[in-house]
Amino acid sequence: PDFRYSRCTGRKKALCIGIDYTGQPDIELRGCVNDAKNMFNFLQENYGFHKKDMVLLRDDAHYSRDIPTKENILNAMRWLVNDAQPNDSLFIHYSGHGEQTRDLEGDEVDGLDEAILPLDHQKAGMIIDDLMNEMMVRPLPRGCRLTAVFDSCHSGSMLDLPFQYNSGGGLKPSQVTPGFRKARSTPADVVSFSGCKDTETSAETCEEGLFVGAMSYVRAISLLAQMGHNEA
Repeated sequence: PDFRYSRCTGRKKALCIGIDYTGQPDIELRGCVNDAKNMFNFLQENYGFHKKDMVLLRDDAHYSRDIPTKENILNAMRWLVNDAQPNDSLFIHYSGHGEQTRDLEGDEVDGLDEAILPLDHQKAGMIIDDLMNEMMVRPLPRGCRLTAVFDSCHSGSMLDLPFQYNSGGGLKPSQVTPGFRKARSTPADVVSFSGCKDTETSAETCEEGLFVGAMSYVRAISLLAQMGHNEA
């Protein structure tokens, strides 16, 4: 009952994360860092985001603070929502590996939590959806927008939002159990786009000679098309 759409007239902040897992056998990718860099530039050029209010984490970074370790990702997520106000517009884009793990809280209908894999996940561990909901969704005030894009495997309910929609706009069965639905709800304006269902895997593709995530590429194209439609 306290929900309100954001007017997106306040501060704009963005976090872009791309992980290719370079040098890690069997899991190395080729398009995720490209995705993060492309989205970082795309938001500046088309949606009025300023570089000083943006963070880009990728595994080819020159400075240790820009490497997508678990600690750096969690710190960046805290930064993204810190001091969030009504009508702010916050954006997070993640391109990398996604995974499922056994649900220990009882909030998942299928008994599995979804998670993202930091660069150092083999030592530091995964970041599960319960924690991301706690860090980035629950702290938001009424009328603050958070747009999330997860281009990773098993990402259908990555933020544990209580409502899911199919590509045609129809409501799907929730992946959040009834007992946890209130805890996962928010008066903020939060929307998450996923590269696939919880049970599916995402894919890379090659566009104009550059490896990219299929979902990230299509999402950027659709946003440009929407902008053209609105301006018309």
